[in-house]
Amino acid sequence: MDPTQNDPTLGSWRSWHAEDAPIRIGVSSCLLGEEVRFDGGHKRDRFVTDVLGSWVQWSSVCPEVDVGMGIPRPSIRLVEAPAGPRLIASSSGEDFTERMLAYSEAKTTELQQLDLDGYILKKNSPSCGMERISVYRGQGSQRNGVGLFAETLMRRWPHLPVEEDGRLNDPSLRENFIERVFCRNRWRTMVRRGVSRRRLVEFHTAHKMLLRSHSEAGYARLGRLVASAGKMPDAELSARYEEELQSTMRTKTTVKKHANVLMHALGYFKLLLQPIEKRELLTAIEDYRLGLMPLIVPSTLLRFNIRKYEVGYLLGQLYFDPHPKELMLRNHC
Repeated sequence: MDPTQNDPTLGSWRSWHAEDAPIRIGVSSCLLGEEVRFDGGHKRDRFVTDVLGSWVQWSSVCPEVDVGMGIPRPSIRLVEAPAGPRLIASSSGEDFTERMLAYSEAKTTELQQLDLDGYILKKNSPSCGMERISVYRGQGSQRNGVGLFAETLMRRWPHLPVEEDGRLNDPSLRENFIERVFCRNRWRTMVRRGVSRRRLVEFHTAHKMLLRSHSEAGYARLGRLVASAGKMPDAELSARYEEELQSTMRTKTTVKKHANVLMHALGYFKLLLQPIEKRELLTAIEDYRLGLMPLIVPSTLLRFNIRKYEVGYLLGQLYFDPHPKELMLRNHC
């Protein structure tokens, strides 16, 4: 389905999803339950396999196995060196740094051909950890490193949504990552069909409230880009919009930002709501702001009234349905 068509369900993630552009996420193999760890075990993550796995296609990667370390294998760690951390086998002292760096460059290029929508890395891994990896110096260590493969992936592919399995236990970080993944998939789908001014305006309009929940400044910059769409080549417009889009979506939402967006939506009902309906919505938004109920409650109440009163602009806003409700992401934040 072409999401730029006039569809009353335009604001649903489903109306933007295309069968020929499945949501594809790279993942550390051990998180899928593959027995590739140094001890022959795995680190299966049930959110990854049992919840998110129903909606995405996985591209499984284990850098250690791919560079020939074997299963089982000696443990490895990052060791401080003048030119950057070295990847060293703890017991034998064997240095895997050059092999891992060369592999990481080649693998990132290979993954870019798959046009992934996101990546989930294994925390604390000297190859895959995205932050706070132990770097050893003498008898001590500091948790200030980045896994060699993760560093290459994030440096070479700055627009790609990337998270660690441990950080995904935080409800806010989890929703932010999944929102970015689904948003990137929608963008990727539109780009494959060709970025025209009409399609860009449609895309931007549908994402306005979602963008505002992340960054008002980013939303404003994107608006100015769309307004100047006729003044630059399509390729330049697409590249600049994508860069700003991903930067804006990387900015984390907060309770205050969500409450502001909900109040903004409520403003479209000025002449429509009965007094008791308005009080109910105001109470729900305030209770959410105070931490007395999750985001799903006021947003669901607003969705009900949007459809009841057929508020056209709000019907088209992906903010109210940015990802599958079965993931229950807004039930916990």
